Amino acid sequence: MSETTQVVVVGGGYAGVTAANRLTKRDDVAVTLVNPRPQFVERIRLHQRVAGTHSAVVDYASVLADGVRLEVATAERIDAAGRRLVLADGGTLGYDYLVYAAGSTGATPTVPGAAEHAFPLTSLEEADRLVPALAAAGPAARVTVVGAGPSGIETASELAEQGHAVTMVCGDLLGPYLHPNGRRAVTAALARLGVAIVAGPGATVTAVTADAVQLADGRDLPSDVTVWTAGFRAAGLAARSGLSTDDAGRLRTDETLTSVDDDRIVAAGDAGTPSGLAYRMSCQAAGQLGAAAGDTVLARLAGREPRPATVGFVGQCLSLGRGDGLFQFAGRGDVPVRAFLGGRRGSRAGAWLKELICRSTVLQLTWEARRPGLIRYPAFIGDPRRPAALRDRQQETVHDTVQDTMQETTAPDVVPAASA
Repeated sequence: MSETTQVVVVGGGYAGVTAANRLTKRDDVAVTLVNPRPQFVERIRLHQRVAGTHSAVVDYASVLADGVRLEVATAERIDAAGRRLVLADGGTLGYDYLVYAAGSTGATPTVPGAAEHAFPLTSLEEADRLVPALAAAGPAARVTVVGAGPSGIETASELAEQGHAVTMVCGDLLGPYLHPNGRRAVTAALARLGVAIVAGPGATVTAVTADAVQLADGRDLPSDVTVWTAGFRAAGLAARSGLSTDDAGRLRTDETLTSVDDDRIVAAGDAGTPSGLAYRMSCQAAGQLGAAAGDTVLARLAGREPRPATVGFVGQCLSLGRGDGLFQFAGRGDVPVRAFLGGRRGSRAGAWLKELICRSTVLQLTWEARRPGLIRYPAFIGDPRRPAALRDRQQETVHDTVQDTMQETTAPDVVPAASA
């Protein structure tokens, strides 16, 4: 009788659920998913939860394979030497392999007053704190959304459609990822919804108060409710556990998503940075990386060498309220191109595609739960420029190492001064 392999998956988002389901391909693997909430959160719908157009949660029973055990708990620390996960309530879970899919959170704002007066929107709990704040401010409330990425654009659109007077502070540029063609279409859509866009030189937030947002150019924007969507960083669990991370807190891994510190720890989704060249934080990457993380563990259990992860992007999809949307197409290297679906003539098509994608992310989890290994990502979808980028990075690392060694070997001896 074969021995059961214990695998703990930390984090129940898109990447973690995909990895957990993939691991049930083997009957001799016991999978435990650790997540602080009893429901799966559709993070890409949090702006809808705030506006009351979608709950943004799904029962785990519908997206997890029957063989996955859900442990509703908060992970406090990874004891890599002891191969156990320490929980916030003092309990522990032993493991043979650990999939690190702890995800990301909003970057802690360093702008004075932002932590006290602005409402972040990167988690279910943060969305639920924002809802009563908007209700208390009333329908005539002046709402300021800080941040020019997808979260900021979608939140501003949704709240404006609900009748709020919304100002969006973008910094230098609205939608930095977008091609100029797509950016013009999004700008026009926001204008139709009545969103005031503040961008360009001087449109950087320098302070937030209870009733205003102050900008670098000296302007004070009246704001009854300020929503902060600027910046993301990885969860802090890896750093707290003494594992190697990058500046954004992501676990350092090789191309098979294996931790550079421990081959029993594999990262997935926003939580990892393969070879120091992290993929764009998104659910688009999360599903692919979750599947790859599961495959890495399964390969090791089968005695095979894991294959490098392959991640491909097709663009960025934005909802602009319930009746409008835009899909910005991109090349295989995640570089936006001129083509997009949406704009005034294609707004309904853009909204339909965005909703289809939101639904399909959950459907893919369901399909993988029923038939683990069903969702496959062919190697040709990957970024064709990544191998060259990896070679350049390796050469830079070797050069830096050589320079450091030469400085150490040629440094003059330092003779300590005699004590008085």
